[in-house]
Amino acid sequence: MEKSSKPGKHRWTVAEIGLSVLLLLVSCALAGLVVLYTSAVREQSSRPNVASVSRGSSLEGQQDHSSFDNVCTTADCVTAAARLLQNMDDSVKPCDNFYQFACGGWLERHVIPETSSHHSVFDILRDKLEIVLKGNPTVNAHAVLIGVTSRYLIPPFSFTGLIEQRDSQPLLKLIESIGDWPVASDDWSNTTGEFWSLEDTLATLTARFHKKVVLDMYVWTDDRDSQRHIIYIDQPGLGMPSRDYYFNDGNYKKVRLAYLHFMASIAKITREDRNLTQDDERVWEEMVQVLELETDIANVSDSRNRRPQEKCMTTIFIQGVLSSVSLEVQSEEEVVVYSAPYLEKMNEVLSRHSARTMQNYLTWQLVIDRVNSLSRRFKDARARYRKNLYGTTVEDAWWRECVRYVQNSMENAVGALYVRETFAGESKRMVSDLIVKIQQAYVETLEELSWMDVTSKEKAREKLNFSVEHYFENILENLRSEAHKSLKKLREPVDPDLWIIGAALVNAFYSPNRNQIVFPAGILQPPFFSKHQHQVLNFGGIGMVIGHEITHGFDDNGRNFDKDGNMLNWWSNYSAEHFKDQSQCMVQQYGNFIWKLAGGQNVSGISTLGENIADNGGVRQAYKAYLKWVETAGEEPRLPGLDMDHKQLFFLNFAQVWCGAYRPEYASQTIKTDSHSPLEYRVLGSLQNFEAFSEAFQCPRGSTMNPEQKCRVW
Repeated sequence: MEKSSKPGKHRWTVAEIGLSVLLLLVSCALAGLVVLYTSAVREQSSRPNVASVSRGSSLEGQQDHSSFDNVCTTADCVTAAARLLQNMDDSVKPCDNFYQFACGGWLERHVIPETSSHHSVFDILRDKLEIVLKGNPTVNAHAVLIGVTSRYLIPPFSFTGLIEQRDSQPLLKLIESIGDWPVASDDWSNTTGEFWSLEDTLATLTARFHKKVVLDMYVWTDDRDSQRHIIYIDQPGLGMPSRDYYFNDGNYKKVRLAYLHFMASIAKITREDRNLTQDDERVWEEMVQVLELETDIANVSDSRNRRPQEKCMTTIFIQGVLSSVSLEVQSEEEVVVYSAPYLEKMNEVLSRHSARTMQNYLTWQLVIDRVNSLSRRFKDARARYRKNLYGTTVEDAWWRECVRYVQNSMENAVGALYVRETFAGESKRMVSDLIVKIQQAYVETLEELSWMDVTSKEKAREKLNFSVEHYFENILENLRSEAHKSLKKLREPVDPDLWIIGAALVNAFYSPNRNQIVFPAGILQPPFFSKHQHQVLNFGGIGMVIGHEITHGFDDNGRNFDKDGNMLNWWSNYSAEHFKDQSQCMVQQYGNFIWKLAGGQNVSGISTLGENIADNGGVRQAYKAYLKWVETAGEEPRLPGLDMDHKQLFFLNFAQVWCGAYRPEYASQTIKTDSHSPLEYRVLGSLQNFEAFSEAFQCPRGSTMNPEQKCRVW
């Protein structure tokens, strides 16, 4: 018997059920839109400064931002908008201090790690890159990486106990191989000292340990003939970061004293492990003499400005270095010498110091580089020096040391693995397209330059058409390999297709000898670039970096090289003189920036000139290329929660790639040693000079971000 329906109950048809479900979905969607709209209105009302920036603008084609039309609400757009909003400080007016406006939120949310002297967007991206390299790559990549590193370079990460177990043994063998360390020996003068030769020791340091002390000899592309290699002689770096640490007072004096304690501590440990009697007074006296020698060398060293070239004939030192790779110095061998006065003064400096002091100095310079690969007590001896120099009290994790070492030693292999794991082919195509667009913008910009004549402009256009157990010993062997690899190039032709740097780096480079720009895969990450983020953000991020590197071909150094990478004066006298005049404006502008964090020191407008020219040219050309792209592709949808037009977004993302903070100790160091301006002034300086920025944010004439006088080179 068939059951009947209960009385009063209607049986629904399939069509009725479908219509009911559809009605329910529409109702939910409408409710969601109401909630989203209400949230947007509340958010805008709570962000008065960001909203007022846009509503006060009168840019062509600008839409009414109170409208809810044409807003991108995809996950990628929401992520990009959230990043931009979090990094901002909308309590600051953009025309007063755009860096603080763009990065104030970032600075408030980020704390400098205990292991670091500074922290920036670059450092965060490098951290992500190192985690990728440390992590679990594909099976094949993992096999290659582990197989190579464990056999030739470093121990597996779990072998840190082996380092403690071996303690000072590797160091003691190293010292013996370089002619001993007199301060840690009781009979050096009667044994090794009798046969000691400065030239031979310097040659051994260069050829066997890739360590440059007193003289820096290397083989590189000839500046005047980019098809061949030539020998260069230059002044090397010092034990401390710059000359200021040897002569100035204040924090520099604290670092100097900590450096002396560091030297003496390592010498004492070495004597103890050699079972020699402790003579602290003698050790201190000898290390003071080493510091005096180092101070004399610093006194005759040139500043970090580019030095003139001269040519000289070969020396015993050069022959000693080349013999390590079975090369002989030819009778008419040309050698390019940077800073000949340094070499002349060096003879006088060395004549004032004993062979014992010089050997103490040379050995110390080798030892200081190897502390990272020694046991904890050696690093503890360095702690005071690091605290005074960098402001840090904690060492990096051992695995990070491993990753960085492998990166530096096997940059091409590591780069290939990194690209295989993270870099999509579509990203490469998009970045290549950006490069072409910015090159085109640069060519068009040449026509705007009144200070450059027609002949020099044509030459510039041509140039723009470019196209495990033995971990310690393994490190030393790798240093020798790197030195020999470089020296062997002397008789080989230049390979223009050889990469000048690996792919797993968060940076970008320009090579004047090749007229070549390089963008490693490591930098092609947000906020610089993503195939999923708006193109306006890509132009403001990696686009500016592309323009920056292209401009290096025309800065105070790059302008001396032609389209083939040869050092050649292709400028007319008229254009060269006007280039210097335009550059001097930037020298004065950046030299007036006072960095409070560095004790109120002024930025060096001279030392940072090349990078400042590149920053200014980079943002200008990237913006021009973006406007041309909009003409053909059209403007992209707005980002949610940001009441800013796309021109403003370009400058916002440009500024946010430079968000970062420094410890005071590091600020005092970097203002003397870095060829770049501090991050804040890289943003402020370039935008103060750019009229389009002031127009985008309607900055009044004479305001901080729109000064009366503006500087422009390119």
